[in-house]
Amino acid sequence: MESWSVDEVCNWLVQRNLGELVPKFREEEVSGAALLALNDRMVQQLVKKIGHQAVLMDLINKYQQQNNGLESFTYSCEITPPKSPEANSGTMGIQVFSPFSPTEQTGYISPTEKYDGGLIDRRVLKQKKNMKHVFARCETVKWTNSYVLPEFPYDVQCILEERKCPDHSMRIRIIEFLQADMTKYLEGSLYPNSQQYNVVVNALLQAYPFLDEDGNGFEEIVYLEGHDAEMDEHIVWFKQEYMKTERNWEEIDKRMNKTLEMRRKMISNKAPLKEILRLFPFLRCPYELFREFQLLTHMDIYKKTVEILEIYSGNILTLYSVRNNPINVLLRENLKQHTEEDILKYMKMTATCLLLPAVFGDDSSLFTAVNEEVKVLTPVLEVKNPFSVNTCEFALYIEKEKLAQLDDCTMALAALLAAFHVFGIQYPKRIHNTFHFLESLILEMKSPQSLPKKVKRKLEELECLNI
Repeated sequence: MESWSVDEVCNWLVQRNLGELVPKFREEEVSGAALLALNDRMVQQLVKKIGHQAVLMDLINKYQQQNNGLESFTYSCEITPPKSPEANSGTMGIQVFSPFSPTEQTGYISPTEKYDGGLIDRRVLKQKKNMKHVFARCETVKWTNSYVLPEFPYDVQCILEERKCPDHSMRIRIIEFLQADMTKYLEGSLYPNSQQYNVVVNALLQAYPFLDEDGNGFEEIVYLEGHDAEMDEHIVWFKQEYMKTERNWEEIDKRMNKTLEMRRKMISNKAPLKEILRLFPFLRCPYELFREFQLLTHMDIYKKTVEILEIYSGNILTLYSVRNNPINVLLRENLKQHTEEDILKYMKMTATCLLLPAVFGDDSSLFTAVNEEVKVLTPVLEVKNPFSVNTCEFALYIEKEKLAQLDDCTMALAALLAAFHVFGIQYPKRIHNTFHFLESLILEMKSPQSLPKKVKRKLEELECLNI
């Protein structure tokens, strides 16, 4: 963690449901080293909510304790206490050995025991035993019957340590947290089998026996097991089909329909995006992204986006507020070089797409990155050479990773809006006017009373220009 960059720290926060802290941490340039150096006063200045302060400090303290334990263990294993004068024979009493080699039992030696020809203090053996769970958690994604419980979220851990009776929702949360942890061991499976569930539940009840008392049972475990074999089969099929150049899109659609409920549940439970895309890789394809949006809203987002850009393109480009915008200036320069009607229309629609944040006074960096590196975690478009017919490129990025390559500005704009809806991501505050405007038109809101006043005024202004 000490060597983490600011971006890696921000990703770490997002993975631990502390995404609200990302803007402040980025503004203050909190790297991994700075994170570990934070004290209570600094945390209070960085983080406003007491709950977030407690969670953050708990995570930092646990990391430091674990790291200190590992360092102490390694040091103790490498340097043994000086031997007796008879055994020392003029040496420094330093013996290097492998602490994980099989024990060679040669009889009682007090206060040390022999290990691969070297002597090791009994306290080191005890420390090794205490550190067993740490190394078990470091073993990568291989399922064994000696399952080790993960670190629970802060509020769950508090209840467990205080031996409080968890209510129904808390029990479900514990179960779902364990299920999410188990998927790391199962090579793409969404559901562990019954035997694996039993191993995990037994590990939980051994650590917290009071959970097995009357009224605290975990009978709810069964509802998570439903149709595990069928779901696993879909996941494996998706992975294999995604690698093919010729894909069976009809079958893909059917299987995406069958797995929709589980996918939506994962997204609503804030499962990591990488995990969702690993299990459902076809969400990287614009066609399936648009189709998922249609399943949720009953609207054809690509068709509606084309209509919006065609209807409002001329009006937006003539607004006084964007007349001298660099995008508009660049558009006028490129229009002089072409006469073909299709090319002119394409350029105007591209400019309209890029100008939308400026129309509503929003932050364009949260909407597009034109000829520059993507710097935000929320969905954003990367645009290269927007007015070059032969070299223009559009791509959708989420969490600074490319999700999909797109054909043109219309597909790009539709994919950007769909990504927020499909993956359950909130609009950033500094770009919400632009997205509320698009959303009101795509979802055909007849009485958009919930729209911000600025959006309603601009919408009325554009409508008047159409009359």
